[in-house]
Amino acid sequence: QVQLVESGGGLVQPGGSLRLSCAVSGRTDSNYAMGWFRQYPGKERELVAAINWSVGSTRYDDSVKGRFTISRDNDKNAVHLQMNTLKPEDTAIYYCGQARVYGLPGGPSLYEHWGQGTQVTVSS
Repeated sequence: QVQLVESGGGLVQPGGSLRLSCAVSGRTDSNYAMGWFRQYPGKERELVAAINWSVGSTRYDDSVKGRFTISRDNDKNAVHLQMNTLKPEDTAIYYCGQARVYGLPGGPSLYEHWGQGTQVTVSS
């Protein structure tokens, strides 16, 4: 059974940085992508970034391009999200999930095995 545990959230001032980590256990197929999503109160989860384990290909939401970087550590079975130049609108709960279809899917319904989430708050 795949289990995901997020960490690294917190409170940061606008313009600051945070690095989120997602520890993955029980993963068996490296062809399934890992994604970072965020969720605003009362809204559906939306994809922030995704990465393919085996080839490292990535996709990003336009709102974070140039500011966020997703990476994977095959040795430690972890996926990271480096977030720079944070803005107040980045405030949300961030979740990692494993895709259940091949490729770099965007919709949350195409992901499963969600972690518990980590709160990111950008405020002065």
